[in-house]
Amino acid sequence: MSGKPRLTYLNGRGRMEPIRWLLAAAGVEFEEVYLETKEQYDKLIKDGFLLFQQVPLVEIDGMKMVQTRAILSYIAGKYNLYGKDLKERALIDMYVEGIADLMQMILMFPFSPPDAKEKNLDSIKERATNRYFPVFEKVLKQHGQDFLVGNKFSWADVQLMEAILAVEEKIPAVLSGFPQLQVFKTKMSNMPTIKKFLQPGSPRKPPPDAHYVETVLKVFKK
Repeated sequence: MSGKPRLTYLNGRGRMEPIRWLLAAAGVEFEEVYLETKEQYDKLIKDGFLLFQQVPLVEIDGMKMVQTRAILSYIAGKYNLYGKDLKERALIDMYVEGIADLMQMILMFPFSPPDAKEKNLDSIKERATNRYFPVFEKVLKQHGQDFLVGNKFSWADVQLMEAILAVEEKIPAVLSGFPQLQVFKTKMSNMPTIKKFLQPGSPRKPPPDAHYVETVLKVFKK
């Protein structure tokens, strides 16, 4: 086995995508194993790979890690993307948790019944423009720095960039009232590791389609 982290999940975004983003932003190459059947998933559980019978699974530094939040904080700490002290780490945690709440709505959107899609899209827009994006617009404006915490690139910046692009896919003009976030997005897009991740052919996954939804329901069916 190579020394690269090995990611086991479905061939789609889901809860693995922020992990892919963070590794890519840190300049770390990784390998992926895709689950396509319920039998593959059941075997991982039977073999004791999944502590809580859930994926994502990331094999890194001799560990088999589960739980998205634990994986992300380990990667952030390992690659110096987690602040310089406890106070900075607390700020990063607060920002990341807020973004995760918004991303949860986006994560569940493809599984909405057809008659609820429009209502759910309105909810995403309302939350993004009234609750979440104003926070980051204000933070960037108040301290006048390029990054959210400590004037240094961190996990919070990566997660915010992922969220901005995910919301823009659904609501293209969502940043129209947020000039600071527009500047932030441009700067992030031009960081070499993120620029590379945004190119075609990178490990970044496309927006979930009907096939992805079908695979998720098949693999995780009770």
